[in-house]
Amino acid sequence: MEEEGGSMEKDFDSKVKIETPQRSKSFAFRAPQENFSIEDFELEKIYGVGSYSKVVRARKKNTGMVYAMKIMDKTFITKENKTAYVKLERIVLDQLDHPGIVRLYFTFQDSCSLYMGLESCDGGELFDQITRKGRLSEDEARFYAAQVVDALEYIHSMGLIHRDIKPENLLLTTDGHIKIVDFGSVKPMEGSRVTVLPNAASDDKACTFVGTAAYVPPEVLNSSPATFGNDLWALGCIVFQMLAGISPFKDTSEWLMFQRIVARDLRFPDYFSDEARDLIDRLLDMDPSRRPGAGAGGYAILKKHPFFKGTDWTKLREGTTPPTLASETGSTGEDQDCSLNPTKAGDGSVRTNDRNGGAVSASEAVNVTRLASIDSFDSKWQQFLEPGESVLMISLVKKLQKLSSKKVQLILTNKPQLIYVDPAKLEVRGNVAWSDNPNELNVQVMSPSNFKIFTPKKIFLFEDSKQRAGQWKKAIESLQSH
Repeated sequence: MEEEGGSMEKDFDSKVKIETPQRSKSFAFRAPQENFSIEDFELEKIYGVGSYSKVVRARKKNTGMVYAMKIMDKTFITKENKTAYVKLERIVLDQLDHPGIVRLYFTFQDSCSLYMGLESCDGGELFDQITRKGRLSEDEARFYAAQVVDALEYIHSMGLIHRDIKPENLLLTTDGHIKIVDFGSVKPMEGSRVTVLPNAASDDKACTFVGTAAYVPPEVLNSSPATFGNDLWALGCIVFQMLAGISPFKDTSEWLMFQRIVARDLRFPDYFSDEARDLIDRLLDMDPSRRPGAGAGGYAILKKHPFFKGTDWTKLREGTTPPTLASETGSTGEDQDCSLNPTKAGDGSVRTNDRNGGAVSASEAVNVTRLASIDSFDSKWQQFLEPGESVLMISLVKKLQKLSSKKVQLILTNKPQLIYVDPAKLEVRGNVAWSDNPNELNVQVMSPSNFKIFTPKKIFLFEDSKQRAGQWKKAIESLQSH
């Protein structure tokens, strides 16, 4: 895992030597690297899955303490040149101390994965509450927006831009308060109060696209440098989404969404109050320097906006919180039957692969879960599902043909259905005809990466770069047997 500027292991050392032209000192992490093993934890439900990581609820066996365990794939991080981002998130989270920001308690690693033990937020995502309720009342939106404003003020005061503020990254604690998570896209500004190690840095390119399509500001699409106003635009989108149930620039494809953002094609529902309209209108100003919180007067101007009338900014985390709606499984989290085990979540050295994709683990053949994949599972795939339908396995794969190949998002659901989606256009490109009969739907593993799916009318050939061909076979066969 060696690379220029240090090793992956050095990132998780309890002490790291900082050497810059201006200074040299020893930096001690608040959250230490522990000599833990994934075997020390009982892994429970899945909180979420990202491009190179997954987050699961983890209970320490000897203490009973519960954490949100972020598990990161070392091979993928190195291959995709994400090492600096991981190191930056670790060093930034270590130095942030605010009730509205998830806390990092410890880190550890094994031969395949890096682990972050984070504060657990069992109330689920704000996105889930918006989805379950359809839309939030103005009082609820005011309550949540105020807590986001308070946390953003702190983040910006530290000289940081989050760059991926969205409802999926706003988690609720068990008592209903907001915590901002996922600092993987964070960017320190010049003069930041956060110490950044030389080999831990975000991109320095002004034109780099970072964030999630529905919440990306027009200046980012126009290749302008990042500013604090980026996060405030996202806040405006979130306030709109809380009140309307959908993001303000939602459209049938990312391209059309970007066109609406650049044109500021903003349409308010009739039931929005004048105060809500005005706040959103100001936060979605095309000039980032004019957005309240970023311009003259700073956050004092934003806090004094009429939308926040009656908000006691000194007691945001006291008193009654809005009622939450639990998921159909009876929990505010993603409560699939995971029955996770260290083989699937941690050190891959105990895995074996034969030509038929077997010997992955006994429990993998029984439990079909989203943890089988760490490929960009977020709300954008929900549009392809019916109410009550959930994703069992998802992966960015190559669909191979005689003379060409095309990247598609392959999605297996509990309906059951097996579809493949164009990840750029967010359009369904086709489906594999489902059958519980193995004679009509059969999977053959050609190698750890390549597998064929046979149907009566067609043969599909896919390549999974993360070598999960065997897992796809197990997932499909397990669903057929159920």
